Amino acid sequence: MALYVIATPIGNLGDITQRARETLVACDAVVAEDTRHSGRLLKTLGIHKPLISLPAFDEAARVEPLVRRLLAGETLALVTDAGTPAVSDPGGLLVREAVAAGVQVVPIPGASAALAAVSVSGFPEGRFHFAGFLPRKASQRAEMLAELRPLRAQLVFFESPHRVGETLSDLRAALGDRPALVARELTKLHEELARGLLSGLAQRFAGEVRGEVAIVVSGAPEEAPADAADLESEIRSRLSRGDRPKDIAESLSGKHSRRAVYQLALKLKG
Repeated sequence: MALYVIATPIGNLGDITQRARETLVACDAVVAEDTRHSGRLLKTLGIHKPLISLPAFDEAARVEPLVRRLLAGETLALVTDAGTPAVSDPGGLLVREAVAAGVQVVPIPGASAALAAVSVSGFPEGRFHFAGFLPRKASQRAEMLAELRPLRAQLVFFESPHRVGETLSDLRAALGDRPALVARELTKLHEELARGLLSGLAQRFAGEVRGEVAIVVSGAPEEAPADAADLESEIRSRLSRGDRPKDIAESLSGKHSRRAVYQLALKLKG
């Protein structure tokens, strides 16, 4: 028994790996985000296998029977419409439950929009942080961006085409006007790699946009070491106005360590 987590092409069918083909041929059934989409892929590859639907909106209700099939000795292949299952895609719950049940879970890597975009970003940071899709709720989105702001690593986001302009504007407001890359329709005929500052890209993609989009934003710029006396003076001034240490730490976190500011504010208040 085993669950194979198979990456499928993100646009160009030539990106399917030989190992993915062999695994799809050998498995007992294919668990798919959309059986119609995956059915067309299998037909193109000349593979005929039973398809089991696992849509994102009903994943929780359908996982238990799949785990039972795995425990009964079946080998299942998990695929989504494009890219790697469980990475900003359905399948994460099935993987977790399979692991918890002692089922062997095997990755079959392949095409990745996030890695493809980072590989051509040209940004100097050797590290990257994959954030996936930002939350829809404004407060949750703002909270996540506040956490990401000080990271000195490339930031990678996925976004649907009709929200790209809005998201780029939000990134500009939260992170500053940093260099960024908008990678649209990766590996497809009309692939586009748009480079520039977030402000310019937000204007460029303010209208109708087609195709799937990955956004890579350059990491936080290095700041010159802060003058301790100036920082202490700023905190004292804010405390005198009645600001709370927590609020002071949050407001200064773009340039200083939130924890260091908070501890200094507590010390000065005491």
